[in-house]
Formats: sequence, C-alpha cells, structure tokens
Amino acid sequence: MEVEFITSSPDLKGRPDLILPEFAFIGRSNCGKSSLINHFLNRTKMAHTSRKPGKTRLLNYFMVDRKFYLVDLPGYGFAKVSKKTRAAWMTLFRKYLMVGDRPMALFQLLDARHQPTSEDLEVSGWIRESGHPFALAVTKMDKVGTNARSQRYQDIIEALGVPRDTPFFPTSAVQKTGREEMLGWVEALLAANAE
Repeated sequence: MEVEFITSSPDLKGRPDLILPEFAFIGRSNCGKSSLINHFLNRTKMAHTSRKPGKTRLLNYFMVDRKFYLVDLPGYGFAKVSKKTRAAWMTLFRKYLMVGDRPMALFQLLDARHQPTSEDLEVSGWIRESGHPFALAVTKMDKVGTNARSQRYQDIIEALGVPRDTPFFPTSAVQKTGREEMLGWVEALLAANAE
C-alpha cells in the first residue's frame, strides 16, 4: 500500500485540488481513531497517537495508492477544549458531510467497551442524513471478552438505530484485526464508483 500525507486544513477550502473518492474516519476523541488509521494504512506513525485525546484538530488528508483519500477528521466529545472549539469542530464536520462535491464514504468509529453516547447518536444521524455510504468500525475489540462480543455488536447497532445491514467491522489495532474487511468494503465502493 502506497500512502502519502497530502495536507492538513482547518476548513473545506484547504482540501486537495485533485478530486478522488474520500473515506473519512470520524469518532470520539478517545476511541482509538489514530491507532485504527495507522492499522488500516499498515503504518506505525502515519496518524499521530497521543495519551491525551483530541489531538486531531484539522482535516488530515492521506492519499492511498493514488486511488482515494483517507480523511482523518477531528474527534468529538472527550477532548478538553472550549465549548466554542468543540462546536466549531462539529460545524466543520456537518459542512464536510453536506458539501457533496466529490465521492465520499465514512467510517464511524465506536469504542467496543462503551455504549454509544448522545454525541455518537447525533453524528450517526448526520451521517445518515447526508446520504453517503457509511460503515461502523468498532475499535478495541481486544478489550472485550470473546463471549461478550456478539451482544456488544447487537447493543451498538440497537443503540444507534442503524439498519441491520449496515457494514460492521470489529477491529483491534493491537491484535491487527479488521483491516482486510475494511479494505474490502473500500475496494467494493471504489469499483462501484468507477462503473
């Protein structure tokens, strides 16, 4: 996999001029988003990980195999920032979702250890409202016992109220699981977009 960091931008004006399909990763600030992105890209330090959640504050664009962009969006919910800054991130995310000028799909990331929060529900609603294809990527599955996983899947889907056929990817950056399944979904959408 060839990966190139392209740009970071605080707004939509700074997006790359070259139009390619975009696959955006969005999730709570402490859900393991950077670790999953690094796992997805098969890199160790492409996306910055930190012990302090909320480090991603820009739209970060990575070009993958010259076929699509992976877009790392600011996390929401947990970061210790002002209400004004947090509101600005959510506004940016909504604008990003609704601009509709290039092919797009999204991975909403959720921590397997916790029930979806009110902000997770709100973001899920915005994603569905946008009409873009989306999938759920549940992180940190290594923290959940094998016998409890099936129930956790059901609990998350029911809490979000998403259709039962929504693509659902259990992942663990520690155990290196879920990557191939996520890539398969991306490749299927790219193939459909090319037709």
